[in-house]
Amino acid sequence: MTIAKPAEPLWLQGRDAVVENDQGVKWRHGRPDYHLTNITVHKERTRQFPANSLEMVAENLVRVFEMEVSHKADPAQWVSVVLDRFRTNVNGGPWANAKDIAERGSYNLFIGDTPYYKASEETFESSHDIFHTAFPEGFFWEILEVYSPPPTVSFKWRHWGNFTGPYKGQQPTGKRVEIFGMSVARVAEDLRILEVEHFYDNSQFLRQLATGCPMHAAAAK
Repeated sequence: MTIAKPAEPLWLQGRDAVVENDQGVKWRHGRPDYHLTNITVHKERTRQFPANSLEMVAENLVRVFEMEVSHKADPAQWVSVVLDRFRTNVNGGPWANAKDIAERGSYNLFIGDTPYYKASEETFESSHDIFHTAFPEGFFWEILEVYSPPPTVSFKWRHWGNFTGPYKGQQPTGKRVEIFGMSVARVAEDLRILEVEHFYDNSQFLRQLATGCPMHAAAAK
């Protein structure tokens, strides 16, 4: 599937373009650099799509959103969403808005409370520290298939990375960790995100990290 490409707004120009157009942006820890990530994703992704395909447009938009959630402290500066209407949830759970994500962190909202991880006990910063420590080389993302076009874009995705750092006191296995899931994103006419629902098995992901006793994993700091 392809879509027409008139003069593109910033949020459709890709993550690097949004990072470069950062006048006045309040970065959490300085301007992010995705140079090495781009190289790794190009080598390790399992699907390739034409640049003007709906798959790549959707993938680039989601990457912009994930970058903004992780690195832009002020949701008012997120260009990928319609701020006053945006909301998201996971596996049919409660809805969260942009302010919720900016305060609590996407990891906490995406994972929630499980035997292997207690999102309610973590902050934005601590959650990022935990998973950046476990995946020091990065934890990457790609779209595998898109099932429907705008305004309701449903798609299957893959996250992956090498578990080479400790996770909450448990030693790394060095193995590749993968997560597969589906999302349904509703977008505005200009393709900014209005809402997105994610569906995946979070316990399947965390079991690959917490290889020992679940209670020990939850208690370890």
